[in-house]
Amino acid sequence: MRRGGLKIRILIGLAIVAFAFFKKCNNETLNPYTQRVQNINMTSDQEIAIGLQSAPEMAQQHGGLHPDQKLQSYIDRVGSKLVNSSMAKQTPYKYDFHLLADPSTINAFALPGGQIFITYALLSQLENEDQVAGVLGHEIGHVLGRHSAERIAEHEFWKTISTGASVGADAGGIVNNIGKNILLGNGRDDELESDKLGVLFMINSGYNPEEMIGVMNILKAAAGPDRVPEFQSTHPDPDNRIEKIREAIKEFSK
Repeated sequence: MRRGGLKIRILIGLAIVAFAFFKKCNNETLNPYTQRVQNINMTSDQEIAIGLQSAPEMAQQHGGLHPDQKLQSYIDRVGSKLVNSSMAKQTPYKYDFHLLADPSTINAFALPGGQIFITYALLSQLENEDQVAGVLGHEIGHVLGRHSAERIAEHEFWKTISTGASVGADAGGIVNNIGKNILLGNGRDDELESDKLGVLFMINSGYNPEEMIGVMNILKAAAGPDRVPEFQSTHPDPDNRIEKIREAIKEFSK
């Protein structure tokens, strides 16, 4: 390639990268509930819409909703108690709690805007209502922390940076890998923040926060001895989470 052409490519690449950083700075938002500055490019109404639109598909992937209405009412009651006793009630989100029929996948997750799911497989492993509150409180923390919206914006940022690097220096693959590792670390931070918020919600609602440690032990046992090392996982190691949970209990119990 001629020198002039290479110079133009570099300038275009730099312009794309500069645009990505400019857009990110303009998207910086202070989360009033966590006091953390985040890169978010959607409104709370858009988060709610995404969650509502995605909820039926997510339920279908886990065998649909559990048919036992008594169990569903139980989940609703615990979830509502956590929301109504905490700052989650002050958010614009509409929290809906869904018990999934899946009998084998031990999991719970939250969609943007307040759609929260727990599988029957996980519920059946939990030993008491306090542990159920720990799981649901953690998921409420993801919603309140706007973690899904933040990850979407960060993904778009690194995608644009990768495009700029590809145009300017054929380095898109390198930048893409850097971005993936950063997103992986951010995902672990999200889990720790949600654990901390979950502890706070449990205390505010009159639940025993020590039972969150019991939840971690259940998840650790379910993962087995061959669980993925922390540096390769979006979730921190359960032992590290337990340590942080103990710190949160000490902080919020003062």
